[in-house]
Amino acid sequence: MNPQYPIFIPTKGRWETPYTIRALQHCGVPFKAVVEPQEARLYAAVVGEENILVTPHRDRGVTVTRNWIWDYAAQMGAEYYWTFDDNIREFYRLHKNVKYRCDSGTFLRVIEDFARRYENLYITGMQYEMFVPRKRYHTPFTLNTRVYSNQLFRTDIPFRFETYYNEDTDLCLRILKAGACTCQFIAFLANKMATMSLKGGNTAYYKQTNRRLEFAQELQRAHPDVVKVVWKWHRWHHEVNYGPFRNNKLIRRPGLDIPAGVDNYGMQLVDAG
Repeated sequence: MNPQYPIFIPTKGRWETPYTIRALQHCGVPFKAVVEPQEARLYAAVVGEENILVTPHRDRGVTVTRNWIWDYAAQMGAEYYWTFDDNIREFYRLHKNVKYRCDSGTFLRVIEDFARRYENLYITGMQYEMFVPRKRYHTPFTLNTRVYSNQLFRTDIPFRFETYYNEDTDLCLRILKAGACTCQFIAFLANKMATMSLKGGNTAYYKQTNRRLEFAQELQRAHPDVVKVVWKWHRWHHEVNYGPFRNNKLIRRPGLDIPAGVDNYGMQLVDAG
């Protein structure tokens, strides 16, 4: 079972390391790699011309590209659309605190069906695998927090990306301040590589002197009520307080009928050994 909404992977400078592309291909999930004109030929040679979408612009930053994708999905008539960062190795299902590799796109359909239940759930995605230790209890999902790197968006919401850095965090905060909700799945996980560990994308730019400080300060200026700048792990970071949004409540769509019992969507645990 595959997702019903389109998937886009904005990517730059990583045609030799197409991690997310390979992860989705492993699951048999269709996608479009969103590339700039100067790299279209290089990506087409790796993933096929039919799997790339070329932007009308170049070198204008990820915020411009993300908004272009959003408008493109809306013009397609898609009610929702996915975007994935280009540095995700694998996807997992968390079952009884054990992480099992996903080998089909069914997990994305599960997330889509959940998101469609609620009229005020604007962004849904998956937690990073690295942040889910095995020896700790985890709920299936967390509401009203940041959703990074893999995101299912509603196309019709009155928002777009705005900031140059931290555009995803800023968007989540503006949505939460408007009283709507975000959802981060823990039942399904993304194995994303650490920030700045892979060449290409914005890595070289972020490694420049003081870029990390600018990165954090821009978000603090946008949301001084919930963001502070901190020094951790030998570099500057932003730290967000999501506590003020804990009371944002999901609103079920009218006429919603959720069947009783557990639906595993045909997923099975298989011993790959």
